[in-house]
Amino acid sequence: MQQSLFELQYDNTPIQLDMPDADLKYYPHFIPPLETSAIMRSLQESLEWRQEQITIYGKTFDVPRLQAWYGDEQAGYQYSNLTMHPLPWNPILLALKQRCENASNSHFNSVLANFYRHGQDGMGRHADNEPELGQQPVIASVSFGAVRNLDFYHNKNKTKVRVPLADGSLLLMRGATQKCWQHGIAKSKKTLAPRINLTFRYIHNK
Repeated sequence: MQQSLFELQYDNTPIQLDMPDADLKYYPHFIPPLETSAIMRSLQESLEWRQEQITIYGKTFDVPRLQAWYGDEQAGYQYSNLTMHPLPWNPILLALKQRCENASNSHFNSVLANFYRHGQDGMGRHADNEPELGQQPVIASVSFGAVRNLDFYHNKNKTKVRVPLADGSLLLMRGATQKCWQHGIAKSKKTLAPRINLTFRYIHNK
């Protein structure tokens, strides 16, 4: 079963998404439209993008997007057999981090940047539930560029929820969201413009 929660809004009024076993709040225009193009261009040009590889069942594949990991020195991170060593914060990431901290009333020490170059870039179904993120992580996801659908899948039933993430939007994921749901971004055969997504988080490393 799939449901569409809403049509895209065009103001900055937050929307509490009505999903069981989850706490998600969506800000359609967290970053004003006049700022998004310049931020997108700056992120594309200034971040140290890498083509990572993952090994699954003995076979190695290119991750279908470019990535970059930034944060405090101690904020190392592992997922999908990848070890991410943070690069030092740059001014634009620090500014965006502050805005996300103000909106979420949370503190973040790292950010995963994903660059979806076209429709054939995507992200497989997963949950951000690694131990170093804590029991109920707060994750602030900011999107720039083309609208892409973030699909949520409940772990115990067949519910699927599709959330289109607009240019300049913020999605706050909290509570039991990562425990009870998986999420992913499907590839598309359509011609899609580039998109950059930043997910700010706090890494609990000893």
